[in-house]
Amino acid sequence: MAKHNDTPTAHQHDRKGDYPTPPDMVSAPGHILRRLNQAYQAAWLAHVDTTTTGAQLAVLMAVRSYPGVEQGMVGASVSLDRSTMASIVTRLEDRGQLRRVRPADDGRKRLLYLTDEGKATVQEVVARAQKLDGLLMDGFGPLGMDIVVSMMHSLAKRWEEVAEQGS
Repeated sequence: MAKHNDTPTAHQHDRKGDYPTPPDMVSAPGHILRRLNQAYQAAWLAHVDTTTTGAQLAVLMAVRSYPGVEQGMVGASVSLDRSTMASIVTRLEDRGQLRRVRPADDGRKRLLYLTDEGKATVQEVVARAQKLDGLLMDGFGPLGMDIVVSMMHSLAKRWEEVAEQGS
């Protein structure tokens, strides 16, 4: 059992006057991931966009890379489940950023294309997202950044495997 430390450290909490993070949570991967996600979402809203989410941008970027791609393939390429993907595509279509086309030979498929508005959104939001990435990774240097990103990919792969095992 970890010894309780009455003196909070920087990694335990960031706001003056708060209680420190309980000792058994300080090294819990899920807790750290939640903190990272919460901080990233706040940074995204402050620095990138208040309308387009990271997941929406991922879909727009995938469609930009693969015009006419089937909706399910885009979801797989950006690691989104079917229901989330359907919701995102509907929102992007409602905003005029994405166009869904039903091919004549298979009415079940939906092929995706960016509209001019979607292309402009990708260009603008990607530039701001890249600036945010620079701010977030500032101080790591190129080698440190490569290591962090590599570890993040490894974690994502492993955690996705664990999630699939539970299905």
